[in-house]
Amino acid sequence: MTASSRALPRILRHYLVNPAALGYLAVVTAVGVWVGLDTLFVERLDASFAAVWLFLVTAPTSFLFAALPGAWPFVGIAVGAVAQALALGAAYRWFLGRATRRTATS
Repeated sequence: MTASSRALPRILRHYLVNPAALGYLAVVTAVGVWVGLDTLFVERLDASFAAVWLFLVTAPTSFLFAALPGAWPFVGIAVGAVAQALALGAAYRWFLGRATRRTATS
């Protein structure tokens, strides 16, 4: 394996394995489990809007996939969750880096 082929997993792990990204992914997973349980076990005479919560917690990225046909909206939820987790992880690393630089110079 070349150095460039190992760079992507290292970068993803750097931004996804931190408290902010993992906490967000835990929230998305909890909402997904709740939506699944609601869909499978709750009897209703009318439709449930529980699945909308998955789009809300992964917005705005998942909204790009919402109007597409077939299974694409569910792909959008997964893509949105990873994209938001990466953004939160990058922000976490940036703030952590600023805090360590600020305390190191003081």
